[in-house]
Amino acid sequence: MKRGAAAFVAARWALSSAARSRLLHGFAAPRRPHHQTPGDFGLTACPLRIPATGGKTLFAWWVPTASRAALPSAAVLVIHGWGVNSAMMLPAMLPLHAAGLAVLMIDARCHGASDEEDFMSMPRFAEDIASGLDWLHQRPEVDATRLAVLGHSVGAAAALLCAARRRDVAAVVSLSAFAHPTALMRRMLTGRRVPWMPLGWALTRYVQHVIGARLDDIAPVTTLPALICPVLLVHGVDDEVVPYADALRLQAASGGRAELLPVDAGHDLSDAVGSCAGRIVGFLTRTLHV
Repeated sequence: MKRGAAAFVAARWALSSAARSRLLHGFAAPRRPHHQTPGDFGLTACPLRIPATGGKTLFAWWVPTASRAALPSAAVLVIHGWGVNSAMMLPAMLPLHAAGLAVLMIDARCHGASDEEDFMSMPRFAEDIASGLDWLHQRPEVDATRLAVLGHSVGAAAALLCAARRRDVAAVVSLSAFAHPTALMRRMLTGRRVPWMPLGWALTRYVQHVIGARLDDIAPVTTLPALICPVLLVHGVDDEVVPYADALRLQAASGGRAELLPVDAGHDLSDAVGSCAGRIVGFLTRTLHV
């Protein structure tokens, strides 16, 4: 009890207003412009503004199927990771489109060309995925019973969270998802030489207060077992941001139901997508009945 009280007092001291401001600013996502568009790959894409939570809007690219004979078509919502934007996911989009899938690529709030927010979080990524799914439901050329989500890193964790809350996601492809955000934060703080006790411990609890959710409740290791749809976990065996052990932990949490695809890559799978595109497309065409 005395130890717990001492930790609480230390946390209150460590997380002064100035310290909180500096730490949260340090974790804010950098906003980067799009360096490529679908047009650079010879594809015709429609740029959109999609309504999002709190009156905000999301920038998106809509790439419908090339053949109208296949309508209404299955569709895949593609979401990037922290600090990048949908342009990073273009290599993943190309094989999906070639397989006859419609693709919606969105920028999360505070990323790419989407609206600004006071802060972003994994639950807010999940909200943006939900906004994209709602938009797909309104498209007459889309079969709303055949919707999948493909996400990277934080986007992958958010895809699992969103799919656990809804029943209209028919499949999830998770690229480089972490098992638990606390472990991810601990690794990041260690890399920045921030001591876990009391500062990291206190920051974790402050983050939970800000985002309005317990990290244990939104962790992929918690949400994945609740999913009723098929899941493919794609993870680089040389990932230094989220160790491959996280993928093994997630598959174990699913009771072996989630498929695991190890790839010879690090955390950014952009260059490796081509080598595993067949497995990803095969999983989606099988689960979405394309």
